[in-house]
Amino acid sequence: MPKAGFNPNIGIALCVLVLSASGMVASASKPATMDWTQVVRIGAYGLQRNNAQKIVRQAAESRVFGIEVDNDITGRYQSFLDPNEKLKAIRAIAQEAHRAGNRAFVYIAGTECITANADQTQHTLAKDHPDWLQRKLSGEPAVFGAGTAFWIAKGDEDVWISPYAAEWRKIYMGRVRQIATTGIDGIYVDIPYWMTHFEGWEDSWASFDDYTVAAFRKRSGLDARRDLKLGDFSDPNFRKWIDFRIQTITDFVQEIDRTAKSGNPEIKTIPEIYPGIEEEAARVGADVYSLYPVADAIAHEYEFGGGDHMASSRSQLDWFEYQVGMATFRAFAEGKPTWILNYSWDGDPRVDAKQSMQNLAMSQVMTGANFWDAKGHSMSGSNDPPTRQRIFRWIEKHQDVLYRPREPLNPIGVYFSPATRNYFGREFIPSFRGIMILLLQSHLEYQVVTPRTLQAFRGKTLVLPDVHILNEAETAWLRSYVAGGNRLLIYGTDATGLPRRENVVRDHSDPGKSYMAALGKDFEHSISSREQSFAANLNPQARVIVQISSAVATHIAKVDAKLCVFLASFKGLRGHQNPVQTPEEGARIVLEDGNTDRMSFLPFLGEAVPLLGENHGQKTFFVLPRIERGAIACTEPR
Repeated sequence: MPKAGFNPNIGIALCVLVLSASGMVASASKPATMDWTQVVRIGAYGLQRNNAQKIVRQAAESRVFGIEVDNDITGRYQSFLDPNEKLKAIRAIAQEAHRAGNRAFVYIAGTECITANADQTQHTLAKDHPDWLQRKLSGEPAVFGAGTAFWIAKGDEDVWISPYAAEWRKIYMGRVRQIATTGIDGIYVDIPYWMTHFEGWEDSWASFDDYTVAAFRKRSGLDARRDLKLGDFSDPNFRKWIDFRIQTITDFVQEIDRTAKSGNPEIKTIPEIYPGIEEEAARVGADVYSLYPVADAIAHEYEFGGGDHMASSRSQLDWFEYQVGMATFRAFAEGKPTWILNYSWDGDPRVDAKQSMQNLAMSQVMTGANFWDAKGHSMSGSNDPPTRQRIFRWIEKHQDVLYRPREPLNPIGVYFSPATRNYFGREFIPSFRGIMILLLQSHLEYQVVTPRTLQAFRGKTLVLPDVHILNEAETAWLRSYVAGGNRLLIYGTDATGLPRRENVVRDHSDPGKSYMAALGKDFEHSISSREQSFAANLNPQARVIVQISSAVATHIAKVDAKLCVFLASFKGLRGHQNPVQTPEEGARIVLEDGNTDRMSFLPFLGEAVPLLGENHGQKTFFVLPRIERGAIACTEPR
């Protein structure tokens, strides 16, 4: 969504995310095989027609890598009808960016459109095309004014449009193609949603406009206004409505991508969404799992639960929950980039902004996600430009180990079931999160497994965390998996139909959900006994053992044939109180196979140092230096 600090009503005022020229050159720090979207270091700038060169120069100095232009042709009714001036601006910034060796991508709205000064004009989208609007079951149209959201100015009309409004969609896709032919490198599609997130619309399960109702009837044979038990997840027809709404948004983004590439085959499509792994994906219709296959990258304005979602206010449990979300996004992406637009600090006088920025960046890059720096709760600026420069210089220097493909070694699989999340989200997510956090705190290698990656999973243990829904293909694979002697742990609901076997463990008490409840009561003292029993039950056959505090999240993978351990420490952090970690002393890594006695240790924002291990039989022991915030340890050849 448009964020604070942007005023898209002032002419063609633009906001820019800039990619530094240094990242465009194939070199040792950026292999030619990595796409520019995989190594972005994002920051935003306000652009006028005469300051593009200045912005590009400032961005290069900050080591920012990217250009995003926020002049929103489709989301402003005036430019939706006549885009020519904004198209000129997009063409100009694309040319300037390329002249400097940069990339540029332009912001457009998805299903939202604002008419500026609607109270002073006869023509607004709602007045001209009321049939285009999304509607509640009662028929109430999705029309809003100032005060509904911070980006809607006084006198403006904000509307949400049905993706099935054919006349609108034809014009919209025409604008997408026009944008693509300007030479811009990407289209950044914000808010491709069904309207269910403004006050009073949360349980609407919109839209029930004539176009959408007709499309659903054509697909399902059902009347959405009469044949659904709205909000009843046990109703088969309501489940069809959920699936239809997700597929609609997915198809919409896919058509944007297809249309854009018809005008420029090299252009990238990047939707920005806030729903993550939680039930909001089903309500809004923008499902991360469904969108990754039809987009080139996803920008996550990832938020869940209550609070202000600032790094400065996060508890240790919050940090671990965000780790789970980002790790799951990376599994959904299957190698595509994951950009994270979270927020570090917004004026909290008790917490240092610089420390909060560093914590946020560290937490993201250790999962393999790209860091987006912004000031306050906005897309633009920075809470501390020198700190941003320091962070981005470090990311740029070490982007290979951060963003080259991470391959599993011998992981414990945790199954993410999109269908279960869609219909049983409140039951499934706590179970899934609990198991994932236990793995992160137990420092065991994990792999999030999905229906798309099930066939490729080679781990010897797979966990089903309260999975309620399995189709025939999933069940058949599970049957073959356990027949091969692999270990299957079924926690909570058992939907497999598998017979009793020694290697099939059932625990209806659902330890993942129980662990989440315990963490919520007392994070620091919940791990000890549970960690030991959980690890024993998993029977891991790990090649690497990490001995470190349970307040450190561990991600283990192979990167360019090296075994790497990514360590994100949240030890001692207190929301609104303390943004500085308690240092971790005496941590060790034990390699079981003894193929090398050399590792490199790279502290976050520091320089790599060599480590020499001690051999004891087949095992090699490495003592890690003091960990201040986060670090990466990778094996090196002898």
